[in-house]
Amino acid sequence: MTGFDAADDEAGDDADRAGDGTSLDRAGNGAADLADHLRYLLVLSRPRFWLYLAGPVAVGVTYGIDGVAGLFTPTTVALAGYFLVPANVYLYGVNDLFDADVDEHNPKKDDREARWRGNRLALAAVVVSAVLGAGTFAITPRVAWPFLAGFLVLAAGYSAPPLRFKTTPFADSVSNGLYVLPGAAAYATVAGAAPPTAALAGAWLWTMGMHTFSAIPDIEPDREAGIRTTATLLGESRTYAYCLGCWAAAALSFTAVDARIGALLGVYPVFVAWVSVSAVPVDRAYWWFPALNTAVGTLLAMGGLWRVYPVWEVLG
Repeated sequence: MTGFDAADDEAGDDADRAGDGTSLDRAGNGAADLADHLRYLLVLSRPRFWLYLAGPVAVGVTYGIDGVAGLFTPTTVALAGYFLVPANVYLYGVNDLFDADVDEHNPKKDDREARWRGNRLALAAVVVSAVLGAGTFAITPRVAWPFLAGFLVLAAGYSAPPLRFKTTPFADSVSNGLYVLPGAAAYATVAGAAPPTAALAGAWLWTMGMHTFSAIPDIEPDREAGIRTTATLLGESRTYAYCLGCWAAAALSFTAVDARIGALLGVYPVFVAWVSVSAVPVDRAYWWFPALNTAVGTLLAMGGLWRVYPVWEVLG
């Protein structure tokens, strides 16, 4: 049999398989499964919260550069790209992996989030995201490495044993400073120095308040699951007070850097005070935060950008 004869026979066999629909059905099912897996990874990465990691990178870059030429470089774009999606797959993938049993009682997983499926593709995506995170060390200066390492360690340690900070009151809150670290790394990368201590402290306090506020809707599910958090320990009313204190301290800390930033951060203690006395359910107010944080983050980034490229030059 010649090569052409073999090819003709194989083509005929393929046609026969296609004719009975088996091959096409298998291909269609494979494509549908892949699309379903990709949709699941998208939901797992919490698109509503993508800017919680990527936003600080933008803010850090705008305050670290000394001219607009440093705004978009291969390194800054790579950092923004990593912290926009892969870092979120890593952070929330580890979270969902080790919270699979607990999340059976969490109503948020019924619509806005996804329960861990435990398939190989999801696990591979988390591992690849961690490897990409390790790759950021190769494109950044040494001064940024402690912040990058801190993010990778805290992102895993928050949910994974033996640390599992999320099940220890107050450690769960403090460890959420991990959201600050991408911005600190970006600032250090472009400025060649660590960010101001007062700014780092203010941002860390802000994340502590943000994390604890977001835990309020989970108080009852967490108690049912036997999970101890800052919110389950304090209860709803005292958790509001805790968040108010964290955000007020954050605003004061930023005031030491720039009074305008401190005033902008003052919106958070006002917001939590209003929610605590209003009729708005906390689980509804919780979902307003992505919009509020995006607005505040945008103003912060624009302020940093105008520092090197004043608004009057833009308008002129």
